[in-house]
Amino acid sequence: MATLLRSKLTNVATSVSNKSQAKMSGMFARMGFQAATDEEAVGFAHCDDLDMEHRQGLQMDILKSEGGEEGAESPLEGDIHYQRDGTGPLPPSASKEAGVCSELSGQGKPKITAWEAGWNVTNAIQGMFVLGLPYAILHGGYLGLFLIIFAAVVCCYTGKILIACLYEENEDGEIVRVRDSYVDIANACCAPRFPTLGGRVVNVAQIIELVMTCILYVVVSGNLMYNSFPNLPVSQKSWSIIATAVLLPCAFLKNLKAVSKFSLLCTLAHFVINILVIAYCLSRARDWAWDKVKFYIDVKKFPISIGIIVFSYTSQIFLPSLEGNMQNPKEFHCMMNWTHIAACILKGLFALVAYLTWADETKEVITDNLPSTIRAVVNIFLVAKALLSYPLPFFAAVEVLERSLFQDGNRAFFPNCYGGDGRLKSWGLTLRCALVVFTLLMAIYVPHFALLMGLTGSLTGAGLCFLLPSLFHLKLLWRKLLWHHVFFDVAIFVIGGICSVSGFIHSLEGLIEAFRTNAED
Repeated sequence: MATLLRSKLTNVATSVSNKSQAKMSGMFARMGFQAATDEEAVGFAHCDDLDMEHRQGLQMDILKSEGGEEGAESPLEGDIHYQRDGTGPLPPSASKEAGVCSELSGQGKPKITAWEAGWNVTNAIQGMFVLGLPYAILHGGYLGLFLIIFAAVVCCYTGKILIACLYEENEDGEIVRVRDSYVDIANACCAPRFPTLGGRVVNVAQIIELVMTCILYVVVSGNLMYNSFPNLPVSQKSWSIIATAVLLPCAFLKNLKAVSKFSLLCTLAHFVINILVIAYCLSRARDWAWDKVKFYIDVKKFPISIGIIVFSYTSQIFLPSLEGNMQNPKEFHCMMNWTHIAACILKGLFALVAYLTWADETKEVITDNLPSTIRAVVNIFLVAKALLSYPLPFFAAVEVLERSLFQDGNRAFFPNCYGGDGRLKSWGLTLRCALVVFTLLMAIYVPHFALLMGLTGSLTGAGLCFLLPSLFHLKLLWRKLLWHHVFFDVAIFVIGGICSVSGFIHSLEGLIEAFRTNAED
């Protein structure tokens, strides 16, 4: 009797503890990761946590349904694929933890509303990199404005068709979700000959975009500080080194809870800064240079502008996880519509108003055009936001690299970088520090915000937002597509391919020239 009573008390205590942890996790998920995404890279970091919770919940549902049947055989290794990397069953401990969470929460994981999902997408496509859009108008005129609208329409459409690729019709004619992530869709398209090729391509593109985002944060930090205090005997390269020294502790990050607490404040501060810039521009409305906005393009630099605009809209990589965690996935299409309409209007107005104010003097980062009296204050806030945003894409890139190269079971290329006690080995920590130093070296040798942003948008942005979604949609669902859907997919693939190649070539030429110039200096 005493043993039974002790067991019940232990179970009650464990339930209370787990319930409080589940509530705290839900609070962090809502107030931290979901309400705090700064750029598209934040979506990647958030994607891992959502995927883990979502797939563990599905894993426990399958285990319970199979375990509830009498005489049912235990699942074989590799039979259950609803987990983080889709390569085999979860460890017993992970399954038990997921089971406890699913029993306590009732749903297996915290769900988000359409408004919360829209907040994620809005922050991903309305982030700090909109500061480069006026520079795109400088080289594109009205065609640049049209491209902002066109990119919004295309990215909204490709986001929807990417989610459609997650579903298939079962034997009963019902539409069911059979895939969980962008990687799963890519692998399904390359199966059965190359079942993991598609996922590796998506992972490589994801890593490139994340690392380039980190480099851009270092570049913009050095640029803003240098232009805020031009009288100090400190060069832009030196400011970048100082920023990297501040960021070096990112190599020791174990999770993002500490960083996520500041992210919401940073995002709100960024919106305030945008409003301040627009307010200053409106105060000079009488001097707007409407005659400078023409139907012309700079043939050499406009392709770079394409990459800048596309990069500012990238959010596709984390949409599958976001849709899978919505309370009502049927509201996903409506959410995508209003978020991209809002983004299109705000970006177009911001870019046009800022360009009309400074015309041909528009700089790569628009805040550098502000008067010195307010430039320093605004730029310091932006630098703080950039430094606090850096850990999110950095941590996501590290997770993808570690999972792909060091923790992928028998398919890992290198030994596990974690010891038996779960601690990071010294050489693993060294590799993390090397990644931070690599972002610094790139920022020093190529300190050009617009060129780096254009290159990233043309290479990975166009691929993840234009080319791959349309290609996957045609490959997986071509038998059920109407003719106009086929036409749209083919047109997006062709146009996206042309823009991607053109922008990549011109951005790469500009970067090579800048690299040579800096090397000579």
